[in-house]
Amino acid sequence: MEKADKAGGSRKLRMIFILYLLLVIRLIIFKYPYAQLKEIAGAWEKNVILEGLDTANFTLFKTIRMYIDYSYMLNSFENLVGNVAVFVPFGFLFPYVFKRGRNFFIMFLNVFLFVLGIEVFQLFSAFGAFDVDDILLNCVGAVIGYLCYILLEKGRACFQRR
Repeated sequence: MEKADKAGGSRKLRMIFILYLLLVIRLIIFKYPYAQLKEIAGAWEKNVILEGLDTANFTLFKTIRMYIDYSYMLNSFENLVGNVAVFVPFGFLFPYVFKRGRNFFIMFLNVFLFVLGIEVFQLFSAFGAFDVDDILLNCVGAVIGYLCYILLEKGRACFQRR
């Protein structure tokens, strides 16, 4: 019975993780209204890719420094904290969904590739802007989530020994 409950629980966690990933894609890539996305897609041509390269940030800490310099503006705070917070669930859920994901480096590689994929898509699609700082902040969020997973599991193990 316990094994069946565990399988049902992991199935639920997989579904939650998949829904979370879809929500992240919706929030980051498809954040604009449908009409605006359609207009962007309609304008796709070589120039769009070149524009993406012109507006991309390939300098580490450039955007983060700007967020800090303009921290008195709510938008800066939202962007900085939001880029971290949106990936905390990734780091927390990944080890529960994938047995190999309990290894920090496996989890980190997966979040890095997922975030890099989103940023590269934004670079070439004009559905956002490529920013190397977003990659850093998103990965930091996943690391925070992973640390929460570790703390919860250590607490659970400590509680079970009593």
